[in-house]
Amino acid sequence: MLFPQLFLSMIAICSFLPANENTQNSSTHRVFQFENEHVRVWKTVIMPHQPLKMHRHDCSRVVIGLKGGSLTKLEETGETSELIFETGKAYWLNEDPPGTLHGDINESDEPIEVMVIEIKALDTGISS
Repeated sequence: MLFPQLFLSMIAICSFLPANENTQNSSTHRVFQFENEHVRVWKTVIMPHQPLKMHRHDCSRVVIGLKGGSLTKLEETGETSELIFETGKAYWLNEDPPGTLHGDINESDEPIEVMVIEIKALDTGISS
């Protein structure tokens, strides 16, 4: 039968494609993962020589280097600093000071991919 062979061929081809991502995306982008009352999770891909627009983080977060690299962080004041995310390592970043904005740029020749887990609410386990 032709149908079972075609079906198995399609499964084999699809198993090599990334799930829920545009394989042709060549611009810096975010890929939403999930959100609940405690966290918001997304993957950010920062393409070579491309910036993340000016933004701020109102919550503390964990950032995990999926494909590490170095970003230049540019404060709206003009001050710069370096953020290094090693592949396979996790980092804690506090919320940004009130009223501040920053952007990030990947000045390398390779994409940088990070998973961001933003902490919306901490459950202390203590009831009042």
